[in-house]
This record gives sequence, structure tokens and C-alpha cells, in this order.
Amino acid sequence: MTGTIIPPTRDVLVDCVRTATAAPSLHNSQPWQFRIRGSRIEVYADPARRLRVLDPDGREQLISLGAALFTLRLAIRRSGHRSDYEVFPDADRPDLVARIRATCPSPVLPAVEALAAAIPHRHTNRWPFARTAVPAAVLDHLRHAAGREGALLASTGPAGRDALLRLARHADQQIQKQPGYREECAHWSGSSSRPDGVPPWAIGPPDAYEMLPIRDFIESAATRPRPSDRFEPNPSVLVLATQNDRRVDWVRAGQALQRVLLTATWHGLATMPISQPIELPSVRRLLIEPTSGLSAQMLLRVGYGRTIGRTPRRPLAEVLLPTGRRTQNYR
Repeated sequence: MTGTIIPPTRDVLVDCVRTATAAPSLHNSQPWQFRIRGSRIEVYADPARRLRVLDPDGREQLISLGAALFTLRLAIRRSGHRSDYEVFPDADRPDLVARIRATCPSPVLPAVEALAAAIPHRHTNRWPFARTAVPAAVLDHLRHAAGREGALLASTGPAGRDALLRLARHADQQIQKQPGYREECAHWSGSSSRPDGVPPWAIGPPDAYEMLPIRDFIESAATRPRPSDRFEPNPSVLVLATQNDRRVDWVRAGQALQRVLLTATWHGLATMPISQPIELPSVRRLLIEPTSGLSAQMLLRVGYGRTIGRTPRRPLAEVLLPTGRRTQNYR
């Protein structure tokens, strides 16, 4: 006798979508929309929220969508159900990034509970970290987390780290010269009242050692310069990479990134993605040895840092689409 599979209720799936919106995104743009159809949830890219200057190809938007997809998978698993999913399930609807289906009930393992518990505590930390090395065993856990999602996470020695950070600083300087960059940064920063973007309290100070390229949101918003602070002189920098560089790989990189970030949070680490060298194609190609066949998708700084608050999130009503409604096709 076979048992009847009872799918999660709509209320449970709505709560899973709410959890998924805690995922990271470039400039906290939150470029996603969701639709619930029975036991399925569709994940859409919102073209109106793609950053046209920093992300003309939509790569970082899809990384953000991948992070939301992983968070959604984890939320469904924590609700006591397994799931399966498909990326880009409809070639005629490029804005439909993924479709995930909640399947059979399953006991929630302690590892799932622990990782899910990290979701509300994960945030980007743009402030100085302690001058304490991250243990090798913890770095191994982060690498394993990336591998579980089909990506590779590589740590760097002092020489490799310094070379990567030189490229990152160069990229940051070049990006600031791009037409429209400052206006785009200003649009996504500086306000404490809106439900998206980077609020003033989440913007870190410049590095007094001029080693780490901390995104210059405040000056881009035409306000007074920030005082600098002394960051850790030997930061731990990791490189997240994928075997290929297609749209599906960008989504894969986002899922791996979020699993790594949540694993780091569970270990008590602070994290800060360093995306400037990824945003400049000429620099991105230099981040990994060409003969490796890998494509760099993100640099990540990890360490032990101060506790800061979470950035705001859009109301669920803005991201959860009614059944039957299509996303608008912005050009």
C-alpha cells in the first residue's frame, strides 16, 4: 500500500518565498519575483531591477536569482519536504529562471536546521574584520559547501591574494569612470526608508591601508566623504568559480555562493563579496589561470567581524505574483 503524498500548504510555500527574499543581491536590488502554482514555485528575474551599468549581461542578476533559489530550496527542506527543480524550464520565457516543486515529506535533519537558522543572520559586512586567521578546517567546510552545488571555491596564499586584490582595486578605479556608474550607485544607496538598496549604516568605511576596494556608495550619492578605517592587513580571500560560463552556470554560482555564505555564517564568520573585478570583463579573465578551464564568478572576503543589522527587504506583495500574471517585459 502506497501512502498519499501531501504537498505543503500554500501558506507554507508563501513563508518559503518570504525566506527566499533574504538572499543577497548586487546593491540589494532584490531582482526577483515568484509565483506559486499548486506545489510549484516559479522564480523570475525582474528585468527592471537589473543594474544596466554594472551588469549589462545580467550575469550578477542571475547569481542573485541562484542565491534566492538555493534559499528557497532550503526553506522547503526545512518545512519538512524534499523538492526538485529545473533551471530555465521554458526557452520561450527567458525571465523564468527556475521552477521548483515541493515533493514528498521527509524528516528535517539537524544539518538542515542549522543551515536554515543562518538565513536571517547572513549579511554583507563591509567593515574591518579581526586580525584572526580563519581555521583551515572551516575553509574546508566552505569549499565542500561550494562543491555540493557544482562549483569550486579556492583559497589563496599571500602572493595570490595580493595579486587578486591589486586587480580588484584596479577594477574598482576603472568602474568608477564608467558613464552612469555614480548615478546607478546613488539610485541604490543612501536611504534608510526604502525597502531595498544599501542604507547608510550598511556602507563600510574606506580601507586606510588601501588594500580592500570597499564600494564607494556614499560619495556616489553626492554626500560627504567617509572617514577611513584600518582593515585587517591579511584578509582571507576566496575565489568562487564554475566549469563553464553560461547562464545556467551563473545560476549555479549563485546557489553555491549562498550555500557558502550560510555555511560561513553558521561558523560565526562575517562575509563580503568583492564583485568589482568580476564586473570588468578584462579583469575577470585574469582572476584564474586560463589553462584551468574555469570561470571566476565571485571573490569573497571572510573573517571574524562586528555584528551589523540586516538590510531591508521588499514587502512580499511586491515580489509574489498572483497566479496567471506574467512579469512585464521591460526593454
